[in-house]
Amino acid sequence: MTRNVSVAERRARLGVRHRLAPPARASSPEDVAESLLALHATDPASVYLAAAARMARPEVGAVEDALYERRSLVRMLGMRRTMFVVPADVAPLVQSGCAVDIERKQRRLLLQHLEQTGIPGLDRWLRDVEDATVRALEARGTAHATQLAEDVPRLRTEIVMARGKPYESRGYITNRVLVLLAVSGRIVRGRPRGTWLSTQYEWAPADKWLPGGLGDLDPDTARVELARRWLGTFGPAQVSDLVWWTGWTARQARQALAALGTVAVEMDGIPGVVLAGDADPVPEPEPWVALLPALDPTAMGWAERGWFVGAHRAALFDRTGNIGPTVWSDGRVVGGWAQRPDGEVVVRLLEDPGTEAAAAIEAEAARLTAWLGDTVVVPRFRTPVEKELSS
Repeated sequence: MTRNVSVAERRARLGVRHRLAPPARASSPEDVAESLLALHATDPASVYLAAAARMARPEVGAVEDALYERRSLVRMLGMRRTMFVVPADVAPLVQSGCAVDIERKQRRLLLQHLEQTGIPGLDRWLRDVEDATVRALEARGTAHATQLAEDVPRLRTEIVMARGKPYESRGYITNRVLVLLAVSGRIVRGRPRGTWLSTQYEWAPADKWLPGGLGDLDPDTARVELARRWLGTFGPAQVSDLVWWTGWTARQARQALAALGTVAVEMDGIPGVVLAGDADPVPEPEPWVALLPALDPTAMGWAERGWFVGAHRAALFDRTGNIGPTVWSDGRVVGGWAQRPDGEVVVRLLEDPGTEAAAAIEAEAARLTAWLGDTVVVPRFRTPVEKELSS
């Protein structure tokens, strides 16, 4: 008989495995990233806030050291063509299991857009530009896009997007070539140009930034290991959740899961899978609350989020499906939060979590206010509750 894993049990797993219950708090950013597999980094602040919510003694400097000194964490484009920060040992899995497919699609698209330039032998021309860019980067050690465009003038080749449309735009190929080199595993993003909230980074040769670079694993092998780690963090889950999270085809996901030898379970009537040996019931952790940032990896771990978001989707998501800052109590979302211009963290409860949980949430908001100090974080994707609270 197929075992049923209730919503309560899924929430209990989440509290412990995602380092949100107090006894499960992490001692380092590496512990956080290892437990969550990948930290969503489209919004740079989310990396730091996600780590802070799960660390016993959170520090911005600890995250920066892990990213730029120890280089035990790596910022890279991966699943769903989205930016993530991943542990260094996971980076080769993401590179071979996800980025290789992204590179093929992005190269084909850029070559299509370059046809308008009339440059002959486009494929060879583009690869020559890439090689020249890598040589320039190796000569400098690290560099930002403007410096590389000075060294390699062909990076300033202009293309027109949506020609003749009201939203026509023009731009250089600089950043698109750099993205191609990144998803090819030849270069990586280094330090930001500014504070930890900056979205602009220096670039570095991958093999100089990381010992051995990003490796060259067999894609099928990489996908199997990536699926194993994902299920260890987010299981039990539907196969469609894995497809969504990785950006793989359904066939790729099913092949990876088949190689793992998973166990089928029911999730209150919904079919799911867990790793073999991971189907036993888990105990509930002690009560916990958390204020998680926009695009937090927990909130972004599943395509189907009704079991923890409930009826609050309209208030907490933007129009394109990005989740904003959320307030959690024992594995379910009970509200949202934001920062006011003076830096105060304020919350809005969308349901009653109980007197003790409400008090703990207020205490957590005060702790986060003190931790952020003079830094005001405005999410890149604004949601109804966040916009209302921050005004």
